[in-house]
Amino acid sequence: MGERVAVKGMAIILAAGEGKRMRSSLPKVLHEVAGEPLLAHVGRAARASGVDRIVAVVGKGAEQVAAAFAGESWEFVEQTERLGTADAVRRAGAQLADFAGDVLVLAGDTPLLRGETLAELRRRHHESGAVVTVLTAVLPNPHGYGRILRDATGEFVGIVEEKDATEQQRAVREVNSSVYCFEAGALRSALGKIGKNNAQGEYYLTDAVGILRSDGQRVLAVPAATPEEILGVNTVEQLAEIREILARRRAGAQER
Repeated sequence: MGERVAVKGMAIILAAGEGKRMRSSLPKVLHEVAGEPLLAHVGRAARASGVDRIVAVVGKGAEQVAAAFAGESWEFVEQTERLGTADAVRRAGAQLADFAGDVLVLAGDTPLLRGETLAELRRRHHESGAVVTVLTAVLPNPHGYGRILRDATGEFVGIVEEKDATEQQRAVREVNSSVYCFEAGALRSALGKIGKNNAQGEYYLTDAVGILRSDGQRVLAVPAATPEEILGVNTVEQLAEIREILARRRAGAQER
């Protein structure tokens, strides 16, 4: 489990969220868990998976975020207007232009994500021959997350955002983690085809997955071994919850 693959990798970490519900002027990804910014935990997991480059897409407080990671060999690009997750990835167009290999797309507010999980995602991605592999999780309460749609055989069909989902689709408990492993060329191709005909009027990265599947290419959806890994931070209450989970995790590791 978690064995690295011998393929170049890049991680694009989406870290432009304003964090309005955090009740703080501090950029959301700089709020701390276990003495480090949320974004630092995500970056460490990306490095542990074997990626060669990390590109952080930042927004409000961009200079502050970049300054906090001045000692890291990261690249920073700015999303000046919030137009959706696909638009955020497009901000890394210069980095993607000539890149060949895996592109992990991660959320900057998910500090429980493990490096071994990302390494396993990359391994499964290559074994399957997929052009994109989606990390999923089965949650007791899937509220707020995009739902994973599968056919009668269990094969991945698509992702529907909650605001666009039917009542039947909202009953699905397998959710999108917003963690993806793309083949770089496939990602570049799909990004150019994404529109914003949805309830939010935004460019969804989930549409890239649907576009690639519609083109007849292999898409894989892999559940995380521990669903808590995908939990993100949007409120101070969620931040407190994640601090407790991480403390328990570390205490358990010390006992072993």
